[in-house]
Amino acid sequence: MKKMNSVVMATLALLTVFVLASCDKNNDDINNNNNNKEKAVVHLMLTDAPAELDAVLIDIQEVQLHNETEGWITIPMQYPGVYDLLEFSNGLDTLLGVGEMPAGLLSQVRLILGSENSVIVDGESFPLTVPSGSTSGLKFNVHEELVGGQTYFFWLDFDAARSIHQTGNGRYMLKPVIRLYAEASSGAVEGYVLPFEAFPLVTVYNTTDTLMAIPDSLGYYKVNGLTAGSYNVDFSSQLDTLPFATQTIIDVHVVNGETTQLNPITLILP
Repeated sequence: MKKMNSVVMATLALLTVFVLASCDKNNDDINNNNNNKEKAVVHLMLTDAPAELDAVLIDIQEVQLHNETEGWITIPMQYPGVYDLLEFSNGLDTLLGVGEMPAGLLSQVRLILGSENSVIVDGESFPLTVPSGSTSGLKFNVHEELVGGQTYFFWLDFDAARSIHQTGNGRYMLKPVIRLYAEASSGAVEGYVLPFEAFPLVTVYNTTDTLMAIPDSLGYYKVNGLTAGSYNVDFSSQLDTLPFATQTIIDVHVVNGETTQLNPITLILP
């Protein structure tokens, strides 16, 4: 009788283990299915590289993201309208929009522009021609895998200096040069350079990339969107009349998700 009870107890124990394992598997399957159906939240930010212009006014009316299975999806914009790109340099940015995207590959971003695009040069406003901006839009590749339930921040770095071209007849045309980067997959460099009267220019470069910044009135600069690696940083003057000596910091290490702070630099006359 005792032997029979032992057999029954062992059988019940094995059945319990089997049932629990099956429940765990079913729960895992349910969780995985929920994760696949759950959407990712995407924040799209606008920032800018410097340009020697008074203003670059871009009329952004719509933002679309492309998913590999559902195609183009329009995300709600914070403020459809005219943005002065030059207000968003040295680490400053603005929120374009926030939207939900299905899990999967985010392959492209598209900006649909309106007609109110212009540049201001030496106090004078000029219309800015934007080829296909209001029809097919300004498209660029992303190729970022989105996971359901996660939140992502992406920055559109609009290089105004290389995007604005003056034609032979005195007109201005937009040929956008835009980089997209994420905080987790890029780093930054920041610091101060003086004096303001030298009109400093900061150039961060290595063998594959070159980015620039014009410090603000306090001498502060910040260069975002740098791929992890080693860079040289040049500090020079934009003035031709005064020969401020260029200074260089070599082998500056940039780490993804971090900001590298550099010692203050003072440009001097020889």
